Amino acid sequence: MRDYRIGRLKGRFVVMWNEDDGRRRRYRLEAHTAKEAEREARDLILRTTAPDVGMTVAQIWDAYQIEMGQRRQARKLDQTGKNVLPVFGHLAASQITKDDCRSYVETRRADGRKDSTIRTELGCLRSSLLWAHAAELIRKAPAIEMPPAPPPRERYLTRSEVNALMASAIDPHIRLAILLMLTTAGRSGAILELTWDRVDLDRRIIKLSKNDIGPRKGRATVPINDSLMAALQDARNAALSNYVVEWGGGQVKSIKTGFNAAVKRAEIEHCTPHDLRRTAGRFMAEAGVPIEEIAQYLGHTNPNVTRSTYSQFSPDYLRHAAGSLELDGPRLVQRTRGKTLK
Repeated sequence: MRDYRIGRLKGRFVVMWNEDDGRRRRYRLEAHTAKEAEREARDLILRTTAPDVGMTVAQIWDAYQIEMGQRRQARKLDQTGKNVLPVFGHLAASQITKDDCRSYVETRRADGRKDSTIRTELGCLRSSLLWAHAAELIRKAPAIEMPPAPPPRERYLTRSEVNALMASAIDPHIRLAILLMLTTAGRSGAILELTWDRVDLDRRIIKLSKNDIGPRKGRATVPINDSLMAALQDARNAALSNYVVEWGGGQVKSIKTGFNAAVKRAEIEHCTPHDLRRTAGRFMAEAGVPIEEIAQYLGHTNPNVTRSTYSQFSPDYLRHAAGSLELDGPRLVQRTRGKTLK
C-alpha cells in the first residue's frame, strides 16, 4: 500500500498520497470521524488492486465468535476484542498492513503489556481472518505480524513444594482442583469444566475432553490413581452440582485467587496452575515412564513435543551416549548414588 496522509481541508477529511510517477493525489472523503476517514482512505487507495474490500474486522470478529459458540475461544475473543477491535475493527481485512501490526505491538508494550499477551491478542485476530478466508467471507487473509514467541516457562515444583502447596490449600475446592491437576496432568480449564458424568469411579477413569468436537487440546482420558480416588469419593458424596470442582453448589469459573493464596501460605516461589501440569510431566519422566506414554497422558498428539520438554528428566537421558565417550572405551554409564564409577 502506498504511503498516505489524512488531513482536513475546509472542515472535511481528505487523503493525500504520491503516485509512482511523483504526481500528488488528494481526494475529499465523505467520512465524519477519523476512523471512518482511515477506512475510506485505504479503500480508495486499494480499489485498483482490491476492488472488493469486503467485511470489516469487527464484522468478521462477531461472526467468528458466534461460530465458536460455547468454546473457550469465544470467551477469549470476547476478552481480547476489547483491545483489538478499537484499533482494527473499522478496517477491512485487505487494509491491514504489517505497519498496523507493528504499531499495535508498540502501543501495547507502552501500555505495559507483555509480548505473550500481545501475541494472544494478535493471534485471535489472525485466527478470525483465517476462518473468514476458509469460510469464503474474504478473498485473502492478510499476514499478521506478531512479536516473537517468548521462551517457554520452565517452573517445576519439587515433591516438597507439592506437599507444602497441598497442605496450604485450605478451601476444599482449591485442594481438589490442585490434586486433579497434579494427578491427571490436566489444564485448569479442563479441570474446572469436568463433570461427574465423565468420571467413572468404578472403572477408575476420567475423560477430560467434553466431547469429540472440542476442545480437546491436552485433554486425555486418564486413570484415577489411589491418591485421587479417595478425594473423588468424598467429593462425589458431598456434591451439590454436576461439576467435580464446585463452590456453593455451582461451577467454579476461576481458582486464581484461592490458588495464589495457597502458594503464598506455602511460602514457595511463584507458580501458576499450569506449572502443575508441567510438574506432573516431570514426575512421570523422572520415574522412568516412556515418553510415548507421557505424551498420551498429557494429550500430546506429537510425542516429539513431549520428548523435547521432558526427556531431560528421564533417569536414562543420554546415558548410553555418555558411555560411548568414556576415555578407556565405550561402556554403559550406570546410575549411582554418591559413588564414583571405577
